[in-house]
Amino acid sequence: MAVTSEMIKGLRERTGAGILDCKRALEQAQGDIERAIAILRQQGLATAAKKAARVAREGLIEAYVHPGSKVASLVEVNCETDFVARTPEFRALAHDLAMQVAAAKPLYVSLEDVPAEVTEAQHGIFRAEAAVEGKSEAAVEEEVQRRLQTFYQEIVLLEQPFIKDQAVRIRDLITQSIAKLGENIVVRRFARFAIGEE
Repeated sequence: MAVTSEMIKGLRERTGAGILDCKRALEQAQGDIERAIAILRQQGLATAAKKAARVAREGLIEAYVHPGSKVASLVEVNCETDFVARTPEFRALAHDLAMQVAAAKPLYVSLEDVPAEVTEAQHGIFRAEAAVEGKSEAAVEEEVQRRLQTFYQEIVLLEQPFIKDQAVRIRDLITQSIAKLGENIVVRRFARFAIGEE
């Protein structure tokens, strides 16, 4: 099947990928848009993995204040160059991340930031709860791991479902931006403020 400019344009609008990448993906998928999107997504993951080792020292601090001024957040998002930090796409990502922090109340940026004692305490709680249900040892451990994943999705920013699209995790949102912008992107830190909360 011949790849038309309309097909390339449609794929670009849906993915934000470059023209040549869209053309190659459509040719590889033989004109199937959904397969082309999957191909671009896989390429984006590979690109993101390659860029993860690169140093991200530029970026910006984005503030979000919820209407009513009762909840606000600050997020530091880093990239490799000041040029990318000034792009509308990067600013939109930083804004979305600040909104996520204000709405979803994460406690840590990544799984690596969760203290071992917090994980161990939750593991013990979940194990005790699952053991009471009278399951086998393998079933108890499986249940504990499932509950830990749910726990991490509540407290770890990168593991949370995106508030604008629950099918996308924040980690995946950042990976998509890395593929789109061509630079490593890192959430360095965040702070959340709410009236009356400690």
